[in-house]
Amino acid sequence: MQGWGKRLGATVADTESRRFIQGFVLSSALHQDPRYFPSRQKRLIHRAWYAATRVIITRSDDGRSEVNTSELFGALSTSSLQNLYYPTQYRTFGGTMNRFFGALSSDATSDILHEFTPDLKRLFHKHAPKRIQQIEQKMPLPPEDRW
Repeated sequence: MQGWGKRLGATVADTESRRFIQGFVLSSALHQDPRYFPSRQKRLIHRAWYAATRVIITRSDDGRSEVNTSELFGALSTSSLQNLYYPTQYRTFGGTMNRFFGALSSDATSDILHEFTPDLKRLFHKHAPKRIQQIEQKMPLPPEDRW
C-alpha cells in the first residue's frame, strides 16, 4: 500500500501541477487560450493533422494562431518539477525529456479524441438498437450537449 500511495500522490501532483502551470499561469501570462477548438475541415487526414498540431499551435486571446508556448513551457516546467519528488534513478535529463515528450504526445492524442468523439458518438447512436434509442430519449441531456 505504501508504494501505491506514493505512485498515486506523484500522479496527482503531476496532473494538478501541470493543469495549474500550463492551463492557468502560463496561458494567462502569455495570453493564450488553452481550450481545444475543433477543425472546420471535412477530410479525415486534415482534421487529424489539425488536432495533432494543436500542441504546437494555439489561439491567442484575440483569436490569432501562434506557437503554443504555454503548452511547451508548461510541459517542460512540470517535467522538470517532477525531479523534486521522483526517485533518484528518474531524475536524469533523459527521464525529464521522456516525460516532456510523453506529455506532448498525450496531449496530441487527447486533441485527436476531442476532434473525432462527436463523430463517433453520432455513428454509434445511429446504429444503436431501437430500445436503447428510446431509453436515451427519456434521459436528460448532458451539460456539453445543452445549447
